[in-house]
Amino acid sequence: MKKLKSFRYAYYLILVTVFQILSFIQVLSKCEEDKAQLSVILLSFLLVEWFYVVAMRVTIRQKSFELELIAFFLSSVGLSLIATVSVDFAMKQVIYILAGVLIFIVMRWLIANADRVSLLRMPAAVFAAAVLALNLLLAQDYNGAKNWVQIGSFSFQPSEFVKIAFIFVGAATLDKLQTTKSVFKYLIFAAGCVGALFLMRDFGTALIFFATFLIIAYMRSGDWKTIAVICVAAVLGAVLIISFKSTVAARFATYRHIWETPYDEGMQQTRMLIYSASGGLFGVGLGNGKLRDIYASTTDLIFGMVCEEYGLILGFVILLTFAAILVYTVASAKSARTSFYVIAACSAAGLLLVQTSLNVFGVTDLLPWTGVTLPFVSRGGSSMMSCWALLAFIKSVDPRAYPKTFKETQLAG
Repeated sequence: MKKLKSFRYAYYLILVTVFQILSFIQVLSKCEEDKAQLSVILLSFLLVEWFYVVAMRVTIRQKSFELELIAFFLSSVGLSLIATVSVDFAMKQVIYILAGVLIFIVMRWLIANADRVSLLRMPAAVFAAAVLALNLLLAQDYNGAKNWVQIGSFSFQPSEFVKIAFIFVGAATLDKLQTTKSVFKYLIFAAGCVGALFLMRDFGTALIFFATFLIIAYMRSGDWKTIAVICVAAVLGAVLIISFKSTVAARFATYRHIWETPYDEGMQQTRMLIYSASGGLFGVGLGNGKLRDIYASTTDLIFGMVCEEYGLILGFVILLTFAAILVYTVASAKSARTSFYVIAACSAAGLLLVQTSLNVFGVTDLLPWTGVTLPFVSRGGSSMMSCWALLAFIKSVDPRAYPKTFKETQLAG
C-alpha cells in the first residue's frame, strides 16, 4: 500500500486567508451603512475557519485539511458576494456556515464507527421518509415547486437533508449485502425518495438523487445491464412528465432558445450570460456588478456573479475545486477501511459534481435550467448545511482524518 502524504495545511490556510481578507476589504469598501456590523460578520467567518483548523490539529492531531479549506474557500466567495447585496443575508449565511461546520464534525464522529453506521441505517431511512412526507403535507407552492416548508418565520428545504440520509442508507445497506440483488432493495427506498420529489415538482433535485443512486448501485453491483434498464425506465418517465407537466415543458421549450425570449422566459439566463462575460478575466470588482439586480442572483445565478465581479479566472478555479474533490476522493479510496466509506465518499463527491454541473450548465443554457444551487457558494441554510454534511462522507474515506487509522496504514506500507 502506498504511503499517504501529509498535507501542508498551514501554507494553504494562510494563502486562502489572504484571498479572503482581500475580498472582505473590497466588500467593506463598498458598504456605506452597517459597516461595523458587516466587519464583525466577516471577522466571525475567519475566526470560525481558524478555530476549526487549530482545534482539530490540537485535539486529534489532524494534518489533512484539503477538503475543509476548499469548503471554506468556496463559502468565502459566496459570503463576499452575498455581503455586498445585503448585510442581513450575510449574517444569516455566516450562521449557516457555522452550523454546517458543526454538522460536519458531528457527522465525522457518527460515521467513524462502522458498527454505529449499521445500527443507524434504518433510523436514517425512517427519517428520510418522514421528512419527505412532512414536505408533501406542509410545503407551499414556490415558483412551480413545493420544496420549501415554512414554520413561522423559519423556512427550510427538506430535500437537502434527505440527501444525507439517501447516501447514508445506500452505502450502509449495500456495504453489508454482497449480491447484485441488494441494488433492488435499495431501489425501493430510492424510488420512494425520487417519487416524492416528482410529486413536489422538484425535478432538479430528483435528477441529482437519481444520478447518485446510479453511482451507488454501480459501485456495488458493477452490473451495466441493471443500470441500463433503470436508465431506460427513467428516460421514459421523464418524457411522460415533460409531456404532461406544463411547468417542466415550459423550461424545455426555452432550452437552447433563451435568446429568442430575452425579455420573457429567457431573461434571467440571457442577463446572466451577458453580465458574467462582461466581467472579463479579472471581474469588475465586488459590489460593481449588474447581475445582483436580477432575481435569484445570490442563489441559482450566483456563478454568474462570481464571473462578473471576481472574473472568469476565478469562475474556472471554482469548477476545478469540485473536480479536485473528486480526485481527492478517488485517490483516498484506495486506503479506505471498508466498502461503506468508499461508496459513501464517491457517491457524495458525485452528487456535488452533478449538482454543480446542473447549476453551471443550466444557467449557461448548455443543459435545461433546473434551478439547483451551487454547493457552498449559493445563499441558503439548507443547502449549506447539507453540503458540509456530504463533505463528512468524503472526509471519512481518508485514513488521515482518523490519526490512529492513518498510523496503521503507514505501518502497513
